[in-house]
Amino acid sequence: MNRKTFLATLGTGALSVGATRMPSAESTPPAAAPAAAPASTPAPGLTSLISLADIERRGREVMASSTLAFVSGGAADELTVGWNQDKYREIRLQQRVLRDVGDLDPSTTLFGQRLNHPIIIAPTANHRVVHPEGELATARGANAAGAIMVLSSGANTAVEDVAKVVEQPLWFQLYVAKDRGLAKALIQRVEAAGARGLCVTVDSPLDGARDRQARDPVKLPPGVGHPHYVGITEPPVVVNLDVVKPQVLLWRDIEWIRSLTTMPLMLKGVMSPADAEIGVKLGADGIIVSNHGGRCLDTQPATIEALPRVVDRVAGRVPVIVDGGIRRGTDVVKALAHGAAAVQIGRPCLYGLAVGGAEGVAHTVKVLRQELLMAMALLGCRTLRDITRDVLWSE
Repeated sequence: MNRKTFLATLGTGALSVGATRMPSAESTPPAAAPAAAPASTPAPGLTSLISLADIERRGREVMASSTLAFVSGGAADELTVGWNQDKYREIRLQQRVLRDVGDLDPSTTLFGQRLNHPIIIAPTANHRVVHPEGELATARGANAAGAIMVLSSGANTAVEDVAKVVEQPLWFQLYVAKDRGLAKALIQRVEAAGARGLCVTVDSPLDGARDRQARDPVKLPPGVGHPHYVGITEPPVVVNLDVVKPQVLLWRDIEWIRSLTTMPLMLKGVMSPADAEIGVKLGADGIIVSNHGGRCLDTQPATIEALPRVVDRVAGRVPVIVDGGIRRGTDVVKALAHGAAAVQIGRPCLYGLAVGGAEGVAHTVKVLRQELLMAMALLGCRTLRDITRDVLWSE
């Protein structure tokens, strides 16, 4: 299917994905898109996109309006969406000179897994709305960029098919189904497929007031579904003008999930130091500071504001990862300087996917990695261990 034909299907698709996070799904997973290897030559025009802002602008041009609303939209007035980026711009860096940075090394290790760099592809749903090859293209892009990919529960491609493609460790993001039997089966299925990390989303008992999506709902192409929602017969969340009935996920559920798997367990969506403390005590192996990209609770702070408070409370007991608003290599440095072990990027990879499929995803991560290396050299930091709060400008 070429891009023109694919985009045309978005205006006529039969299955609408509105504000509900986990819609009812067909019992039979859709067939996966073919897993062709990425082309050996750059996709036309990619080399002219020299920043993540360039990639986003191009992505916005090629996306259908409903897809753009889904990818770029946030909750309510989208203030938190903007703050996530703005607050990084307010942080200044302290350059140091005449240091040996001739052999830059951005690698690190998390949960015993080697990372070529600290940039992880965050979980986002519905990649086949963005590109016909969907998550398989994202996985191939992750391979080319040497990045860990976190597969979403809301993916359009089954974890087993993605696991056959990925070359880096694969993590899985879990929405816990109302039917705990289905949740347990999915955790076991993911682990059997070879996933090496489980990120449990804890910050969205329901979606926020996603006005842009409500006005222009995204539609899945014909034959595309959600293979990880098999068995779900009713939405876990009910929201209308008369009823707001959220999903219920409690701390005791985290203890239960911990008992089900040997995979590293991360809690995604923690903004409160007190919640981070509880999570660590209940056995979480990692904390992901996230405000859901500003898509749930609007007017909560940017993640870079919450990060140092969470890091201080965790006090090195488990790694802390952060997502939200990272658009420059200097942003990655600022997150690491505030104590993050790694960062996750979501929307930028979707824009890259829209622009160039697997190559677009790889290009996105590589641009950010290149900027990270440049920033490290200019700050006098040869390795990630050298990036401490000393690189932050102090009044």
